[in-house]
Amino acid sequence: MSVRKLPSGRWHARLKSGRQYIAGRTFDTRRDAVAWLARERAALAGGVDPRAGRTPVRRLVLTWLEERKGTVAQKTYVADAALPRLMPTALAALHVGAVTDREVTRALVALTRQGLAEASVRRFRASLSSFFAWAVRERIIAANPVTGTRVPKVGEPPVEMHPFNEGQLEALWTAARARNERLADILLIAGWTGLRWSELRAVRVRDFVEIPMPLLVVQRAAPEGIEVKVTKGGRARRVPLADRVLPLVRDLARERDGDDLLLVTESGHRLHASALKRTVAWGTISGGRRIHDLRHTAACLWLARGVDAATVQAWMGHTSIATTNIYLHHLGTGADRAGLDRLNARGNTWGTRADEEDA
Repeated sequence: MSVRKLPSGRWHARLKSGRQYIAGRTFDTRRDAVAWLARERAALAGGVDPRAGRTPVRRLVLTWLEERKGTVAQKTYVADAALPRLMPTALAALHVGAVTDREVTRALVALTRQGLAEASVRRFRASLSSFFAWAVRERIIAANPVTGTRVPKVGEPPVEMHPFNEGQLEALWTAARARNERLADILLIAGWTGLRWSELRAVRVRDFVEIPMPLLVVQRAAPEGIEVKVTKGGRARRVPLADRVLPLVRDLARERDGDDLLLVTESGHRLHASALKRTVAWGTISGGRRIHDLRHTAACLWLARGVDAATVQAWMGHTSIATTNIYLHHLGTGADRAGLDRLNARGNTWGTRADEEDA
């Protein structure tokens, strides 16, 4: 028999081509075993099993998630696992073979109208597309209905960056040191290196080198609640250490093992944003800024001191120079400064030529 019940109570399906054994799988229910066998037979024939397409989306998504567990990064799986919760009821109730780009677009619009952030809707769409791409590979449907859809534009203003200037950064450091010297030093290092919070949490002592120049090698990230992974850009980068923070980093690395985390609390524990904010009274001393604004601060400090944009791009780990140029627009370009100098030059006030007339 192609599908038989095992002594354990589970069901085993055997796929054969003629008399040749091709594959076999074990399932909890006979229905799942029969459905898999039908799909595999259809795949051998080069087609799609129409009966598989009559499975409701909400049920097939759970099968997909079970197979996806352990095959993708934890952060990706967490985003995918939100799919059943976010999926509108109308879409979840449809047979997977009946879903078209029209139903997908309606779902995206519905989520947008519910107030879900555009970035969250994009993540939902990406997970939904991965689900239907899997269904295509499994010969359940012929085409991915998400491919031709777009996330609706909601017109929300982007989150503004609010970097510290050098004086404000020093004031932040002073205020934080009154509460916790170690955490204050880490905040200052963040403001001069531009490391993301997840990267700060993952830097090890051996990542601090001084020859041929003092710098941090940034090659991993440790987002809170997620295992250590590669950096956001997927590449390691080197961030030079300014004299202002070099002594602080030396003190943190002194007489410690190379595998130890470099930036830790006084008790040696890994950093946690909520604990740090509570300890240094971040809400009181930050002027309404986010910790991520320390990363913006570093880029602005570098550019203001004459570091060229291409170098800042490399130090920040930006994949595109357009991202780095955002900081130039924030600070004002050389052309802006030259234009302002002309506006303030003598003889150009209010369109007059006072200097010439005086002469």
